[in-house]
This record gives sequence, structure tokens and C-alpha cells, in this order.
Amino acid sequence: MQAIDAGEVIALLKGGNARENSLLPYGNGRSYGDTCLPQDGVLADMRPMRRVLGFDTHGGLFTAEAGILLSDIIAHAAPHGFFPPVVPGTQFVTLGGAIANDVHGKNHHRRGTFGCHVEAFELLRSDGKTYACSPTSNPQLFEATIGGMGLTGIILSASLRLMPVPSLDVAETVTPFSRLDEYFDRAEAADKSNEYAVAWIDQLAGGRAAGRGLLLTGNHAANGSRQAGKAGGRLGVPFQPPLNVLNRPFLTAFNAAYRWKRSRDAGPHTTGYGGFFFPLDGVLNWNRLYGPKGLFQHQSVIPFAAARQAVPALLDAGRAAGQGSFLTVLKRFGAVRSPGLLSFPHPGYTLTLDFPNRGDRTLQLLERLDAITVAAGGAVNPYKDARMPAHVFAASFPDWRKLEAMRDPAFLSRFWARTAMRLKPSDGAQARAAE
Repeated sequence: MQAIDAGEVIALLKGGNARENSLLPYGNGRSYGDTCLPQDGVLADMRPMRRVLGFDTHGGLFTAEAGILLSDIIAHAAPHGFFPPVVPGTQFVTLGGAIANDVHGKNHHRRGTFGCHVEAFELLRSDGKTYACSPTSNPQLFEATIGGMGLTGIILSASLRLMPVPSLDVAETVTPFSRLDEYFDRAEAADKSNEYAVAWIDQLAGGRAAGRGLLLTGNHAANGSRQAGKAGGRLGVPFQPPLNVLNRPFLTAFNAAYRWKRSRDAGPHTTGYGGFFFPLDGVLNWNRLYGPKGLFQHQSVIPFAAARQAVPALLDAGRAAGQGSFLTVLKRFGAVRSPGLLSFPHPGYTLTLDFPNRGDRTLQLLERLDAITVAAGGAVNPYKDARMPAHVFAASFPDWRKLEAMRDPAFLSRFWARTAMRLKPSDGAQARAAE
């Protein structure tokens, strides 16, 4: 695998010199899986392409090259009273990466995914042509590229409709709950009353404390700051520990301390946007805490009808395996539909679990989580995956063939090679029918 400047790859494509299955665009490397790694070939580093090409400060239409970071968009737009309508858990992702992964945030119930707010983009394919894509111009390429994991070509630039906000700060309310049923009873009302809603779960708590957590809701504060703070944290992990330091005793103590501290914040208060949206951005190289073997993330979406049974089963599986999740997040997806072919969010509840990589023990746990998810009629998130079997992908996304039909032949990721490329055309529909 070789990483080269996007400009060289663009010249290669325009010259018609790309080889089959040899390329993949690369944003800022914040993916937890291998959707951003080529199967065998060249990474096109998009980060040098980060110019702002236009900004309507009245209507909020922001146009930039695909390598610009969300942090730069926030800094550019905030003084004019605008903010990205959807942000993931880090601001250090590129515009092109946010489109390719169709990222979601804490307000899916109101705004849907990132792709819902993309009005147009330019896409370069290996035939040497640049395609202007929008809902009305090359609509099939538009739909395949949103959530298409970089497999349809290189996004050169994009236009995003930003959201007007009174300030960057957030008026937050923290509501403790002692069991999951309390959260489920409150979640729909919380969505209706707030722009943002998400729950933190104490995954290791068992017995009577099982399912306890904190419901965090928020809206942009009426009288807050319109100036973006310094991107990045002051604290950091300066070196790679030889072992995972996020062990069960540490996580048990950390979860208890975190719940106690945040419970003291119960009731409305104003907090900065960085801590609310991007808490991990405040600790540089936080992933080093997982040790040299890293982590696996498992994110599932469970339909509403099955959530009260499947979500506790997912949490129980982790405890039964003796594995602790450092950051466990539960939130509600709404009915706003993405234009993307393979967008992950569907109506229901999504649970995110982060486990240190302990080899076979962890892989066996993840297979159990897959089985619970698929049996419940849910899906496993491909954008954060590093080991999903092909049959789980087919069951989660039975329409995967539509993306394969639109895939540029010069572009292939490790993820697509180990999932879709191993499936038969009939796989997916059959996997669902068997459930």
C-alpha cells in the first residue's frame, strides 16, 4: 500500500491510467475499520485539497474541496451564525469522508444523516470524466457515493447546506436513569423536545444496576459564543503503552466516577460545543490507551419493536464475556431517510460499544453481538468495522448489489474485498429471508 498526494492520483485518473482495483481516496484517517484502506494499491491523500470555494453567508450554502476538515468548516461558518447540520463524534474528519461514510450525529431524529444536507458534489472516475452529481444530475452516482465508502470515485468538491444556530454553545441537560426501561420511556419525548439527544450507558454495571446511565439532551444556546475554539486537546497520550490500560478494574472505577460527576450536572446548564459534540478530541492520541493491539468498535441499529429485548442482550453479552466497553453510547434514530444507497441509520436504537482487542476472545464476542443484531432484524455498521463476516454484511445490507453495480472498477477497499466480493448476487435477500 502506498499513499500519494491526491493531485497525482487525479492526474492519473484524467490520463486514463488507473489499474483495476488499485485506488482508494483517504480522508483524515479517523475510521476505526478498513473501509478506508485499499485492498492492494494506492491511497489518494485528500488532505491537501482543502480550499473554501464559496460560502453564502445568508443562506448557508458552503462549498469546498473534499479534503477540508469539519473543524475548518465550523471555524469559517460560526461567526456568521452557521454550524454543520450533522456532526459525528470528531471534528477531524474531511468533508469527503463525511459524505463517503454518511456520518450521523446526536440529532438524527431531526436532521437525518450528513448526506441529507449535501446538495451537490463533483466526482472524478477512472474513465477520466468529472461528473456533477446532485439529486437531479447523475442521481444514481449521487446516491451511490453518499455512504459509498469511496468506492465510486474521488469526490473533488462538495456543497453542504449549513444550519443556522444562535451560538456554538449548547444548553445541556443531564438526566440520570437507573435502568434501560427508564431510558426507553423517555427517549421519544427527549427527541421531540431537543435538537440533540444521546445516552451514556454504564456497560459493566450488572444486577440491579444493569442498564443504568445518563440521558444527555441539548439545544444551541441562545446567548453563547460564535467563535470556534482551538481545534485539538491540551491533554494527550504521549507514547504507546505496552499493554491495554483500559482494563476492567479501571473501567469499573471510571464509569462510577463519570456517572457521579455528570449526575451532579443534572439540570440545564451551558457547555462548550467541543465537549458536547467531540469529547475525545480533547485528548490527543487517546486511542493509544487501548495498547498496541488497538480496539474493535461494534455499532448496531435495532428496530424499535425489538430494542427493549435486544439492547439488554447486547450489553449482557459483553459482561458475560468479561469484556468492558470504554465508551458505550445509545441513541435513537428517526425516520429521516438518507439519499445514500447503503446508509447505516434506520429507524430504531443504535448501540455503540468499544472493546480492547484481546484476540479470539474479542472476536468471539463480536460474532455473538452480530448474531443478536441480525436476529433482531437490525444491522451492523460497516463504516466502523474491521472484521465483519460477509454473511453479516449481506444480512445487514441486502441492497449491497446496487452499490457494487455503481462501483468504479479502479476502486476497491479491504472491507469491500472481504465482504461484498465474496458474496453471490443472491446473497442478502436470502440472508434476510432466513431470519
